[in-house]
Amino acid sequence: MASTPASRSLIALLVFFVLSFGAAFFGAQFPPGEWYAQLEKPFWNPPNWIFAPVWTLLYAAMAFAAWLVWRQGTPARRAPLALWALQLVLNALWSWIFFGLHQPGLAAVEIGLLWVAILTTIVFFWRVRTAAGALLLPYLAWVSFAAVLNFSLWLLNR
Repeated sequence: MASTPASRSLIALLVFFVLSFGAAFFGAQFPPGEWYAQLEKPFWNPPNWIFAPVWTLLYAAMAFAAWLVWRQGTPARRAPLALWALQLVLNALWSWIFFGLHQPGLAAVEIGLLWVAILTTIVFFWRVRTAAGALLLPYLAWVSFAAVLNFSLWLLNR
């Protein structure tokens, strides 16, 4: 049975969701736990329950944005999708560095790299498909907040 453009598109969408939520799954292997509970936190630290729903929406938006770029079907999509993959790897590594290794200072450096990778991905996505770039703006905003929080936690607990 020959595949149709619609079935290839659906498969690609599923692949992007699997990749996005695969990064989430990897990160979830390093939960906050006792170490994080004992850290001194700034007064504006959000409650732990907020992170899962926010990240679920952001990972879905990341997947959908990548799919929109992939659907363009041109060679111009290669570099943006490679950047998307890079930021996804950096995203997954942050949890390991911060929660797994208990290294908020190193995690602050890593989240800075993640922030640059997200911004670069947005610029590249925007050039291919404006909606794809726009879908990543809440992600950049959340990671900006997370970076400030990460840095604050590092300062408070050195």
